[in-house]
Amino acid sequence: MAEAQLQQFLKKIEQLNAFVALSEAQPELRQALRDCSNHHDVVQLAAQFGFDIGRRWGDSQSKPAGPSDQPNLLRGECPAAGQEDTEVIARGQHWRLERIHSCQAISPAQGWYDQAESEWVLLLRGSATLQFEDENQPRDLCVGDALLIAPHRRHRVTATDPDPGTVWLALFWSADA
Repeated sequence: MAEAQLQQFLKKIEQLNAFVALSEAQPELRQALRDCSNHHDVVQLAAQFGFDIGRRWGDSQSKPAGPSDQPNLLRGECPAAGQEDTEVIARGQHWRLERIHSCQAISPAQGWYDQAESEWVLLLRGSATLQFEDENQPRDLCVGDALLIAPHRRHRVTATDPDPGTVWLALFWSADA
């Protein structure tokens, strides 16, 4: 671990410890913390008290250094809340590789994704929650989690991270491949 990353990690621990200490001293804050239903609620509550606990270890505050024409899957502005940007990185006759950047995006309430293609997805940044029609419990995904979705397996995205968002790498292919 580089010294700069170590300092970033230690600063986050310092912020977390200070937030915990404040919540122990203020019963109303402790109750508000108890009322949080997910990580994003906690990050937002902490921010109201001046704590920056949302940035993940290793995330920089600025764009990565290097030429702008150099490919970097994590580079790019976060889309507006509720939106996602999709970029086709490569494609062949029966397949395509996409980078998807989501920001608090969810599937339309009235429908499920029901695609004819197979899809393999990998989370590169952030987290997401997926619900499959044939499963009772949603699946929580975090960085490094990969998932294979069979053709016509109905699913929906029920949550993605706020800024800096969730970045997915998705490979789609048809049975003809």
